[in-house]
Amino acid sequence: FYFPFVVGVDENKTKPSFCRNQFQSVLVRNWVDGVEREYIEGLSGEFGSVLPIEEKKARRLPAVLSNPLNGCTLTSSKLSNSIALSARGDCEFMEKAQVSQSGDAAGLLVINDEEDIFEMMCSENAVNIMIPVVMIAASGGKQIKESIASKGKVELLLYAPISPIVDVSVVFLWMIAVGCVILASIWSEYIACERHGDPYQDSSIAGSAKDDSEKDVLDISVMGAVCFIIVASTFLVVLFFFMSSWFVWLLIIFFCIGGTQGMTACAIALISRVSRNCRNHTVKLPLFGDATVLSIVVFPLCLAFAIFWVVHRHASYSWFFQDFLGICLMINVLQLARLPNIKVAAVLLSCAFVYDIFWVFISPLLFHESVMVAVARGKNSGGESIPMVLRLPKLIDPWGGYNMVGFGDVIFPGLLISFAFRYDRANNKGFKDGYFLWLTIGYGFGLFLTYVGLYLMNGHGQPALLYLVPCTLGTFVVLGKVRGELRMLWDYEENASLSRPPGGA
Repeated sequence: FYFPFVVGVDENKTKPSFCRNQFQSVLVRNWVDGVEREYIEGLSGEFGSVLPIEEKKARRLPAVLSNPLNGCTLTSSKLSNSIALSARGDCEFMEKAQVSQSGDAAGLLVINDEEDIFEMMCSENAVNIMIPVVMIAASGGKQIKESIASKGKVELLLYAPISPIVDVSVVFLWMIAVGCVILASIWSEYIACERHGDPYQDSSIAGSAKDDSEKDVLDISVMGAVCFIIVASTFLVVLFFFMSSWFVWLLIIFFCIGGTQGMTACAIALISRVSRNCRNHTVKLPLFGDATVLSIVVFPLCLAFAIFWVVHRHASYSWFFQDFLGICLMINVLQLARLPNIKVAAVLLSCAFVYDIFWVFISPLLFHESVMVAVARGKNSGGESIPMVLRLPKLIDPWGGYNMVGFGDVIFPGLLISFAFRYDRANNKGFKDGYFLWLTIGYGFGLFLTYVGLYLMNGHGQPALLYLVPCTLGTFVVLGKVRGELRMLWDYEENASLSRPPGGA
């Protein structure tokens, strides 16, 4: 957890030895009448005793409100062997701590008047404070005060656990990301059955189906790839400067629209594979024209799924619904947008490679902080988070939270891997002499390197495409060069290849 420095320190002034220049991220567990409530995050002061790292070494103590609440004068409350709570203001933090210490309090929680937490520094007239002093946000203090006001027995436990840099849940997140890329690549072939239909199917019907499927496919061009990265960069900067709760709500709406459309398309494809006659039943709707009965039934259910996620998006189980919508959305995107050859892939992925590195590592030189990290954390978003990520709850981190992978880290390499699968199928290549298997392995290895980099960089955000692009595009180019197929892959024409008979020139 990172708390920004908001209080200046004169480094030339010598401080007493008990002002330790060290701050701890504190986890405040709380119970009301023996029932545990949601934990509260805090930050210890530059003064006061050091809190234990392990929970078993911390003490569970009753909470008492200072009287007066500002904690600046001798309190009339019985603080002995209790954790005192005082409001911010009217005197220095060290004075509050000194008053609580003189009342035999075992600790002090300072309630901020805003929803942020900043560092409590040693004052000029510093004294030795022997009790832990922690600041919590206004919402956390309000929660505790209301519990005390309702005559409940409130108990607190303060400790400063160290968050593991890499959590076990990254293994499952890795499996989801790799599985999503594989599923999206083989979807049209084995699920939707668009490319190779039933050999006994009437040729006119097969031709019509093929035309319908190709009608909805967008082949990305070199210019389109460059323009997309420029638009993405512009949008990222807009998010950085104008991020707010209403802006995130706009993204949530777009996500729900895309997720509902993707889920509908996936559901229809799966149902149609089981019962091919489902698509033949159509009705005419006002304003919408002809629509299949299947889509009329499936769409409202998918929309209800998305609405359920929006309503419960802050619940502990909401990640499952968000991931399901996101996977369906990405599968749909990878069916609609395709790379025609390696030339376009090289331009798109190279631009994405530079984009990721610039906005994570170089942007702090221009904007004083990493634009990508600030947007990902939902800066100024009013507690809302951007939904365009796959996320899994951390399993062993005492702070909780989520491990996340952005949609772009799946879609960009997924476009290339999907192209590799189509190329292998069109040219009758097997797994060993093809490209799909090796690019999938490269993607998995690149994602693994991302987490290794996260560990080596002590948890600092890593641009995943820094590792994924060399491990996918680089693998494709090297294999193509070794096999003598790079020139053909560079200007490959997929439609022309598909029109050739198998094994023909």
